[in-house]
Parts: sequence; structure tokens; C-alpha cells
Amino acid sequence: MNPTIPTAPVSKKILWTSYVMSALPVLMFLFSGSMKLIHPPQLDEGFAHLGIPVSHALGLGILELACTLVYAIPRTSVLGAILLTGYLGGAMQTHIRIGEPVFLHFAFGVLIWGALFLRDPRLRALIPLRS
Repeated sequence: MNPTIPTAPVSKKILWTSYVMSALPVLMFLFSGSMKLIHPPQLDEGFAHLGIPVSHALGLGILELACTLVYAIPRTSVLGAILLTGYLGGAMQTHIRIGEPVFLHFAFGVLIWGALFLRDPRLRALIPLRS
């Protein structure tokens, strides 16, 4: 930990809130990535609807799971958040292109970064919120 960054203690309530906030996107990404690897019949329909060749499912599933695991490891969570933000950006563009809403993608991005903001003093020092 860098001694020049002031570290205010995080209450247990805020810490657990951040864990729940992180758990929601992690569970969603683990499910989504696993479905791309398992390849249920509905996957072909979904990929066709999005205009993505189904042959990309395996690579996307591996990428999604890898980014999620990097985020889930506390030591690498900031890198994981950056990677998941990029992944979500691509997903949003895919849905925007066919005229579908992207609110859920945006909400997961807010949860990912909001959870880190609550528990990581480095992020709070980088993005200070004033009351």
C-alpha cells in the first residue's frame, strides 16, 4: 500500500455492500461465459439474432470467464474491472447496432466500479467525491 494515499477505514457494512455489488456481475458473467462453453441450443439463436458467427462463442466464453476471474481476485480486481469494462463496451455496441437497450450492461459496469470504489482507498483517492 502506498503510504502517500490516505486510507480511511472502511466499515464492515460498506465492505459487505461492495462484496454484494461485485457478486452480482461476477455471477452473471460466470453464467454467461459458461453458457458459451456449454453451447446449449438457444446459443445459436442468440448469436444469430446478434449477427455474430456462433463459431466465436468459445473464444468469447473463455475471454469472459478469464476477465471475470481476474476481477474476482482481490489483488487483480482493478485490472479485471478494466477488462470487463472493455468487454461490456463491445457487448453494448453489439446491442446498439441492432437497436436493443443497453441499460443492463451499463448497470453492471456501475456495479463493477462502484464496488471497487467502496472498498479500495486508491480509487477513492483517485476519484474523490465531495459532500
